[in-house]
Amino acid sequence: MAAKSDGAAVSPRSQIPSRPDRRPAQRYSPADCCWTLGALLVFFSDGASDLWLAADYYLRREYWCFALTLVFVIAPSAVVQVLSFRWFAYDFSDTPESGTATAAVVAASSVAVGSDLDAKDGFGDGERGAGRTAGAGMLPGPATGGRARGCCRVFVWLLQAVVHTLQLAQVWRYVRALYLGVQSRWHREPERRHYYWRMMFESADISILRLLESFLKSAPQLVLQLSIMTIAGHVLPLQGLSASASLMSLAWMVASYQKVLRDSRDDKLPMSYKAVMVQILWHLFTIGARALAFALFASVFQLYFSIFIVAHWCIMTFWIIQGETDFCMSKWEEIIYNMMVGIVYVFCWFNVKEGRTRYRMLTYSLTVFIENVALTAAWYMYRGPRNSDFYAVVMVCVVASSYALGTFFMFVYYCLLHPDGPAPGWGYVMEKQAAVEVLVSPTSSLPPDVVSSPPRTLQRTKDREQGSGMDGDVFQVRPPRGARAPVPHPTPRTEGLVIRIDLPRKSYPAWDAHYIDRRLRKTILVLESAAPVAPRIQYRCLGTPKEVMEYETTV
Repeated sequence: MAAKSDGAAVSPRSQIPSRPDRRPAQRYSPADCCWTLGALLVFFSDGASDLWLAADYYLRREYWCFALTLVFVIAPSAVVQVLSFRWFAYDFSDTPESGTATAAVVAASSVAVGSDLDAKDGFGDGERGAGRTAGAGMLPGPATGGRARGCCRVFVWLLQAVVHTLQLAQVWRYVRALYLGVQSRWHREPERRHYYWRMMFESADISILRLLESFLKSAPQLVLQLSIMTIAGHVLPLQGLSASASLMSLAWMVASYQKVLRDSRDDKLPMSYKAVMVQILWHLFTIGARALAFALFASVFQLYFSIFIVAHWCIMTFWIIQGETDFCMSKWEEIIYNMMVGIVYVFCWFNVKEGRTRYRMLTYSLTVFIENVALTAAWYMYRGPRNSDFYAVVMVCVVASSYALGTFFMFVYYCLLHPDGPAPGWGYVMEKQAAVEVLVSPTSSLPPDVVSSPPRTLQRTKDREQGSGMDGDVFQVRPPRGARAPVPHPTPRTEGLVIRIDLPRKSYPAWDAHYIDRRLRKTILVLESAAPVAPRIQYRCLGTPKEVMEYETTV
């Protein structure tokens, strides 16, 4: 039940209205389909070139190269398959939460119904995460959560077991995401919305799995093949093909992860494909320069290279842990996640924290630049007699020019193609949108280092039992004295289900709780399929204590 409030919140951040929900207007486009097909092509080219090269090493009787190449293909793939199968086992199994949510929708009346979902694991020390449902003027929809027949369930389990055993979980998820996207394009509302939501969940899963696999498999494979080529003094065609495919896979997946992350959030503007291509070029050149510097140094100092990699990884992992991430559903998964992101930081910049990143990014870029210069200079001074001066100068120029090109494309992305506009100065970003105008009091003092994407002000709906029987906003923030009157904008949609998550929107990393916690995700999908109108999601604001207390009175 929603409680009325005078809205006398004084937090400057609460003066910013919420962004309108852009998801209903977003559709699956032919460009999205081509992007998925391109991702499949990159996946197959990377894996096939590595296996082909391993077979070539075996035929050449180079057994050490064969063993190392094969290990960096099989071990990371097995880790990803286990994680993917675990996700499938949870998503396909029946849980009490999904049954409770279905019953809540079926039994919904014209006033409101509530379904409490225990989702406190992975959300902090004892903090409670609940998906709250409330309907205003909603008609009960048909229940579609019936149990599948036993034979069909056995067939699905066997099919998924075979797919994961053959190391094809990523292919299956890509094909499924493609199918769901095409279905969302062919159907009309509300089926279109349901298919699109499921497609976004699948895209989020495959982007996380592929990013993990790329930095566990493609990154070590790239350094290994470059080292072998440097020591041998010549390049085999298969070595060049494998190294190029690994480099493309790394750059593609970093850019793809950022695109899916932005597309999945209703409070962020989507990333255009032009910006994605520039991001691919950015990471392609910077990771290429980084990997070549590693390979040159490792060709002379194998032991010291191992020490350097371990030390850099430990420092980066500690830096991430110091930020207190809250990404996974358990403590051990969180630790593993931090370790995996530490591996990513060995090769490239990867933003896992919202807000202003210029200082963190500048610190990381400066550190990587100094390391690349030191590693390349050490190789140049202590290289063997095989490498002539001309060859050494060429290698140094390649490392320097590649890193410079990557930095150039990074500036192009942030200055011209960033979804939020050019890199802003101090203060909030004044985004020009037709339906929203950001109002800040001239006398208010805002901190200089605040999130560029302010938290949404929660929409409150009136309780019909309170008397008026009309839907509308009851939580309104009063503007301070001297502030201009807000420009009228369309009233938010209040019909249908409202899923209130009794948690602040996660700011580290930048993915919503219902994308991270699979229990909330499953419940949302059940409500989406059972309700005649797509549910809306509301997170608790990070406002003043009074605002938080007022929100607690509604749940």
